Amino acid sequence: MKLRFSAASPFVRKVLVLAIELGLDKKIECQTTNTSDAASGLAKENPLVKVPSLQLDDGSALYDSRVICEYLDSLAGNKFFPASGQARWTALRRQALGDGLMDAGVLVRGEVLRPAGEQSPAYIAKQKTKMAQALDSFESEAEKFGEAVDIGLIAIASALGYVDFRFAADNWRANRPKLARWYDRFAQRPSMQATAPKG
Repeated sequence: MKLRFSAASPFVRKVLVLAIELGLDKKIECQTTNTSDAASGLAKENPLVKVPSLQLDDGSALYDSRVICEYLDSLAGNKFFPASGQARWTALRRQALGDGLMDAGVLVRGEVLRPAGEQSPAYIAKQKTKMAQALDSFESEAEKFGEAVDIGLIAIASALGYVDFRFAADNWRANRPKLARWYDRFAQRPSMQATAPKG
């Protein structure tokens, strides 16, 4: 399998953390891909021209991170996606909110990279409000995260890692001590240490 890769993408990180936790990382070749480079061929695999995109051995491709993660989990016997009941819906809800936090952060990052005269402060503020609301929601349930690891917690940890990476000055930990304590423990996992964002 070949994974279209960016070392700074929190969505790629989520996939890689799961792959390591499943013991599948050695079966995945990471291919650094610039999504702005039309010559990369990414559009042929993923019409949205986004990473991650996973090319399978039969030449077909899977995207986005949610689909790739569930596919990898299926290869290893469904260890991180609860099969049914409340545990499943909680894990999927947490993954959705973690992904939403990543989405908002990536949108802010893209906006602040535009020329100063083209940036929209209102748009940035709107996305940062979404980020703060997601963080507050995680703080409210951090004590319920427990010790078991599932796709929801992997998504949350990947999102928090991205906030640390791109928005350290915002100091999300200041008013969220329970979430900070949980994340600081989770971030010590070998899968998290091996996938720290770069770039």
